[in-house]
Amino acid sequence: MNLSLNARHILDTIEMIEKYRLDIRTVTMGISLLNCMRSTMKETCEAVYDRVSTQARDLVSVCEGIEHELGIPIVNKRIAVTPVALIAGGLDEDPTPIARALDAAAHEVGVNFIGGYSALVEKGATAADERLIASLPEALSTTELVCSSVNVGSSRAGLNMSAVRTMGSVISQAAQLTADRSSIACAKLVVFANAVGDNPFMAGAFHGVEEPDCVISVGVSGPGVVDRALGDLEEASLDQVAESIKKAAFKITRCGQLVGSMAAERLGVPFGIVDLSLAPTAELGDSVAHILEHMGLDQVGTHGTTAALALLNDAVKKGGMMACSRVGGLSGSFIPVSEDRGMIDAVRAGSISVDKLEAMTSICSVGLDMIAIPGDTPPETIAGMIADEAAIGIMNHKTTAVRVIPVPGTVAGDEVNFGGLLGYAPVIPVNTVSNRQFIHRGGFIPAPVHGFRN
Repeated sequence: MNLSLNARHILDTIEMIEKYRLDIRTVTMGISLLNCMRSTMKETCEAVYDRVSTQARDLVSVCEGIEHELGIPIVNKRIAVTPVALIAGGLDEDPTPIARALDAAAHEVGVNFIGGYSALVEKGATAADERLIASLPEALSTTELVCSSVNVGSSRAGLNMSAVRTMGSVISQAAQLTADRSSIACAKLVVFANAVGDNPFMAGAFHGVEEPDCVISVGVSGPGVVDRALGDLEEASLDQVAESIKKAAFKITRCGQLVGSMAAERLGVPFGIVDLSLAPTAELGDSVAHILEHMGLDQVGTHGTTAALALLNDAVKKGGMMACSRVGGLSGSFIPVSEDRGMIDAVRAGSISVDKLEAMTSICSVGLDMIAIPGDTPPETIAGMIADEAAIGIMNHKTTAVRVIPVPGTVAGDEVNFGGLLGYAPVIPVNTVSNRQFIHRGGFIPAPVHGFRN
């Protein structure tokens, strides 16, 4: 009986891989750089390069070995490091050389991205934070694999509106510096509220100071598997749909836990977490939007979309948490526009807008993600989008984020190709009514009363 059950589980996994695009979206090695602080920038950069290139030298080869052994694709191998503003705290100069050292180390070990060129400023910015934020346009435009994040708010601290205002300008500058490359620098920059230090996904990953010196975490995928689980449920009730999604999420998470445990053991580092987030791609059959449509929506964006997303997110978390005791990161469903075929089609058809996406972010894993907007969008408008998203996260005790890409020379309806896993996206119109006076007030929006939990 047990042999028969095990055989069925093996066959189920094979079917998920071959037919329904099951993959491990990322194995991410988190590396602490706290021991890399030196008295000069040159020495710090050398220490950072040596630490990353030594610690992660076997990451790609180990992951490739597991891929071959299990037959489960591992799409990305990534590194997350301690927020660089902390490492550069004793250096009274531009930290861009550290970004270049990280980029060189990432190329040396063969990973897809390295995250952590980051600052945490939800309660105020140090001089090092301010220098790092000012350096972002140049650092992201002159490196290839470096990703950055800035946390501007939290449920406990409130929202740093001065930092929000600055980030609107930083995103605009980064877009201009990479205008000839579809403003790719902005695709590597995320502005967070309630950021977490064990997120394995880019561009927002950084290695939290509460983490071990080195740790392996896994981000699973599997929208195609969940979508397939709904294939025979055309007449089912929504509670039956939720049950089916839970079972699919259980199987996906088990695979993620297996891969993460094997990688951690072979690399000789602790196993961190499995992030349950359903991460789509622009490939056919790998769309979160299509899952929502197969629940009964003619197209994502119509009324009922947020409710359908709530069902999906909750069912994924329930199934995943039954499968693995080390669940963390963001864990839910990503709804990036450029990386989801169904979302792209909905934007083209006009059935989804920035306003509807904002409503959906009260439920999903992250926020306004990989959204191309007109190139002439003012920095204050971008800052307003960040502030709205951060407010949703702060009031609801969840992570929210903004990764918008103002592409110079484009207008609403144009299409931009970012290449690779980043996909392509129609340019979405934004509200053109000015918010300039509100944004330029700066200061802080205080934490909500329910944020003080002790």
